[in-house]
Amino acid sequence: MTVEVNDELNQKRKKTELILSNIYNLPAMSSVMLEVSKLLDDPSTGTSRLSKMIGRDQGLATKILSIANSPLYGLPRKVSTIDFAILIIGYQDIKNIVIALSMIESFKNKTDKNLNQKDFWLHSVVCGNGAKRIAEDRNIKLSGEAFVSGLLHDLGIPVIHKYFHSSFEEIVKKVNEKGYSYLDAELETIGYNHQDIGGFLSKKWNLPSQLSESITNHHSPLNESSNIQLNSLVHFADYMTQYLEVGKFYWDNSLELIPEAAKVLGFSSVAEAESFMNNYKSLFQEEAESLRF
Repeated sequence: MTVEVNDELNQKRKKTELILSNIYNLPAMSSVMLEVSKLLDDPSTGTSRLSKMIGRDQGLATKILSIANSPLYGLPRKVSTIDFAILIIGYQDIKNIVIALSMIESFKNKTDKNLNQKDFWLHSVVCGNGAKRIAEDRNIKLSGEAFVSGLLHDLGIPVIHKYFHSSFEEIVKKVNEKGYSYLDAELETIGYNHQDIGGFLSKKWNLPSQLSESITNHHSPLNESSNIQLNSLVHFADYMTQYLEVGKFYWDNSLELIPEAAKVLGFSSVAEAESFMNNYKSLFQEEAESLRF
């Protein structure tokens, strides 16, 4: 890379960092989500009080119930009330869900021709619940972390769409007209890719480091040697949405399964991993249908 290219990239990164810093300073969390988060930090908080607070935000309550009742989440019975969701899911996982949903909601923009918010939500939840289910089926004790990481893995995409909108359109144009990958088009246009941006914001929101690392490395799961299992879970679930063509998102059209990531999850070969994925086809389809309605 030449000095001139380095200088241009650094200038783009500085501009992007400035915008991201201003995003962080916005009061992004809704008052209800902020209060829920505080209540969950208080060990004396009762289920009834927490349930009433969540119920004040109908959108939040509906999304918690939709996640709890989705087939991939794997709860043994129908969850019809927030009280029961709290009891059966547990305080820590409820808190993780609230934080993740607040981040997604904060950076949501209007649907347009380049980003359908419903498609993005479907992809995020299928990936999150898929990562959780895969962790459980592979006896990996990271199901809670896998869910949140999977839900938030593409957080950088709606951030680019909302706060770098002209750049978002330029990225799509480079992919469609010049054959770029999305990651390369992002890097050339704003100096960072969506992994970097999602990781940057998750650190600013004080998410655990392993969650930030998995968001930063879901396309390159072996980058963080201390965190490759969680990275690989999210990468695998993300790839499954493309492989099974259920809950897929067009930004991942060129995504390929990294064989070493499959081995981290205990698969001896890509063929064995694909056989495992094929067994999930109907479950992913059921998941997608439940989330659509």
